[in-house]
Amino acid sequence: MFVLYIYLLSAWSFLLDQADNFFLRCPFKALTGIDCPGCGFQRSFVALLRGDLHESFHLYPATIPLLLTFIVVIPVNYFSKKDHTILIKTMYLITGTIVLGSYLFRQC
Repeated sequence: MFVLYIYLLSAWSFLLDQADNFFLRCPFKALTGIDCPGCGFQRSFVALLRGDLHESFHLYPATIPLLLTFIVVIPVNYFSKKDHTILIKTMYLITGTIVLGSYLFRQC
């Protein structure tokens, strides 16, 4: 798995260097001039793809919890026959708390 990651990272690294040219602008920030709770996610995700965990966390601390929530919740919600509402709600609550906490920390 690690070898595949290294291969993909080296094969697509030229695209990661150009990623800044293709970022979407935040409509909330464009209208109000204030960062939204999701501002920084794109840059943080690209830093995570580059393997720079420290920079990714510095740009947007909620990136890894958001990705983990999507990786766990989507398959559990759509492919599992059991009821996992407690797991889903707990993951949403933890991730939402991290998003809100990092947003409020940035604003102070």
